[in-house]
Amino acid sequence: MPELLDDPESQQLDLSTISGIIRRRHLHFLLPLFAGWLLVWGASWVLPARYKSTTTILVEQPTVPQNYVVPNISDDLQVRLQSIKTQLLSQTRLLTIINHLHLYNDAGNTATMDSRINQMREDIDVELVRDPQRMDISAFTVSYTAHNPYVAKEVTGELTDLFISENNRVVQEESNGTTSLISQQLDEARQSLSEQEAKVRQFEGLHEGALPTQEQSNLAILSGLQSQLQNEQDALNTAQQQRVYLQALLDQQRAALARVRPANAEGQGVLVPTDLASVDQQLDKLRSQLTDLSSRYTDKYPDIQVLKSEIAKMESLRASLVAAQKAKSKEPKPNENEIDPVLSGPVTQTQSSLQANQLEIKNRENAINELKARIGEYQSRLNAEPQTEQQLNDLNRGYDQSKKDYDALVEKKNESEMATSMEQMQQGERFIIMDPPSLPTKPDFPKRLKFCAYGLIAGAMLGMCVAGGFELFDDRLHNEKQIKSLLPIAVLSEIPEVVSNADIQKAKRSKRIGWATTAIVFVTILAGSVFSFFQN
Repeated sequence: MPELLDDPESQQLDLSTISGIIRRRHLHFLLPLFAGWLLVWGASWVLPARYKSTTTILVEQPTVPQNYVVPNISDDLQVRLQSIKTQLLSQTRLLTIINHLHLYNDAGNTATMDSRINQMREDIDVELVRDPQRMDISAFTVSYTAHNPYVAKEVTGELTDLFISENNRVVQEESNGTTSLISQQLDEARQSLSEQEAKVRQFEGLHEGALPTQEQSNLAILSGLQSQLQNEQDALNTAQQQRVYLQALLDQQRAALARVRPANAEGQGVLVPTDLASVDQQLDKLRSQLTDLSSRYTDKYPDIQVLKSEIAKMESLRASLVAAQKAKSKEPKPNENEIDPVLSGPVTQTQSSLQANQLEIKNRENAINELKARIGEYQSRLNAEPQTEQQLNDLNRGYDQSKKDYDALVEKKNESEMATSMEQMQQGERFIIMDPPSLPTKPDFPKRLKFCAYGLIAGAMLGMCVAGGFELFDDRLHNEKQIKSLLPIAVLSEIPEVVSNADIQKAKRSKRIGWATTAIVFVTILAGSVFSFFQN
């Protein structure tokens, strides 16, 4: 078998076999080819023409850079366009356009409204145009296909207006919604900040004087109180020593007075203190201390209030002594048996000094007790300051966080309001019609030139099937090779073919018909293709 395939004579026989099939079956191939092409090409002239109107909408970026005003709309443009497309292709919107422009009336009364809406959805097409460098959506096209070019243009214009108006509405609503949301959050942050401020004020009011910021003043006041306490203790020691001395002096004077007192005057030597000098001296000293403290502290300072109380007591004592002296001056003069005033004068003076000294000691002790109480109070404040500072830091931390959130929301609200204002002034991202809806002059469907190509392909396949079928079911022998393949023995000689004139004429006639048919078919197909080309 391989030897037969490699024999040139075998190949010549094969080629002759193929050429014989072509000669015998060329009409079986050409006629179905022409019929298939004519059927498909004719259908392109029978099918109703559909015209496609297209418009291009440019996606214009915001005129103000995003570094200055951050837009409120941060979603993907493709997602937003898909959402707008879904809204525009809703039954309500499409039904409005169908009724307004009287679309799909040629379908007759049998077409339901749902079928018309579905048909219109199929006739609408939206395609995105991307920037080849950044792959961003720079524009998109909206097209509509109809049987009438003017209807296609009008519907495309309606869809374009709907796209632009719907985008403006969506952008405006989203921007206003963002501003409203931030305003609501800002109100909540403002309320939280007010609550934090109230907590801090309440805490500072409850711990007035023990706050961390008052530590230095508390230390200074405590140091001053300790110094005053030391001075008061020194003065108390001095007064106590003075009391011992005056008591001893008074005992000596009384003893001397008892030796010189007359017998009939025994038991009548009790003297009333009438010395105002010590009282006045003590008043001058207290007033001097009051003047000194008043120059440094306010009237609410505790030491000033204590001094004022002591001065009032001394003034009351002085008034009592003055009244006693006036009453004594109105009494009758003593008789000759009374004690000599020269002898009783020193005793009276010493008694007055001792009384003033006792009053001073009492005042000093009261002052020391008050100073100790105040020192204990300030020490308690200083001891409580670490805990107070920790609590105040916790409150301030919450306040600082609330203040930070509030300031951030205030900034966001200002930016959102600016972005919303920019959208209202059409300064943000917007859609602009770059190419108005076109008025189609040639049908978008059917493409008759393409139908010619499709017809050629369909006709060729049909012709091959018909020719192959005839050849397959033909049981005649058409060449020597087929005859030799049927003989069981080798052929020793061949009888030449005897051809008559009638056979020659018949063969010529068949050849002319074949070439004529081939020429007619191909010329017709070529003419139809040229005509379709110029028609499109």
